[in-house]
Parts: sequence; C-alpha cells; structure tokens
Amino acid sequence: MASNRHLGRVIVLQSLYEYELRTLAKDPEVDLDVIVAKNIEPYEKALGDTEFVYNLAHNVTDNFETLDKALAPMAPEWPIESIAAIDRNVLRMGLYELSECRDKIPPKVAINEAVELAKAFGSENSSKFINGVLGTAYKKLGIIEENNHGPKKKTGASNKTDKSTKTGETSSGTNSKKSA
Repeated sequence: MASNRHLGRVIVLQSLYEYELRTLAKDPEVDLDVIVAKNIEPYEKALGDTEFVYNLAHNVTDNFETLDKALAPMAPEWPIESIAAIDRNVLRMGLYELSECRDKIPPKVAINEAVELAKAFGSENSSKFINGVLGTAYKKLGIIEENNHGPKKKTGASNKTDKSTKTGETSSGTNSKKSA
C-alpha cells in the first residue's frame, strides 16, 4: 500500500497539539502513543505508513527543547512560547524534517509540507510566517540540495555551486518553493 505522508503529517500535528496542551495542563494520563493511535484509527487504511507517523511524533516530542532553542534565533521577535500552539508544532515538525531527515525528505518538500499544514490549520498569516522561519532555517543550515548529478550548479561558463541553491532562490531572486 502506498504511503500518504501528507495525511501522516496532519495526524502528527493533531497529536503534537493535543500532547502539548495536555502536558501543559499537567494531565497525568497523557501518553503520546495513545494519542497517536486514536488519531490514526479513522485514517489507517488511507494512511498506509503508520510507522512514519509514530516516528515523526516521537522524534519531535523527544526534541521539543532542542528544536525550540534552534527556532528562537530564527524568529527573534516571536518567543517560542508566544507563537500559537499550531504554528509552534508545525515549525517543530518542519525544522525536524529539514534538519534531521534530509536523506529521506528533500528540504523543499519539508518546507512545503509545513506551509501546507499552516494554511490548513493555522491563522491567516501562519503560512507566510512558517515559510519565512523555515526559509531562514534552510539558509542557516547551509543546505545544498543534490540532483542526480551532484550539487546543482550554475548554468553557463561558471562551474561554481550557485549560492541560490543554498537559499532556495531562483536566479531572479524570487523564492522557488513550489507546492507539491
């Protein structure tokens, strides 16, 4: 069965949101696996890859503190605790996938998926905020995406790696993040 990773990310976001709120409320019964299982149940057939959902949920929650510290300088006007819970968890998921899953998930896919989650579940400006913060993370991490022939290179006479490859910008300077 094919995997529906977008649906998986929706389930992870719902699970992280519930887990975080119940944890902040000091709910003694909070259990991430129970929350994820409950959220997967209605979509299990359409989802396919439940392991992806459990792994992403656990990896993000296990790294809340590390992810929050990494995000802080990327949105200095917005302390992590003042960011809406949905946006905060979308950022955590996106940054985790961007920084730790590059071998499995292309960085631009990780950013695009986070932006799509923000559009669906965040406020009116959430997607722009998420795109900006994760775009900054993309630059700070110095990500160079590779194609089948090694690092992307400038066209023309120069053989140097194009700086825009690292920043996600096209030669015209516009952002090249596309919907998948």
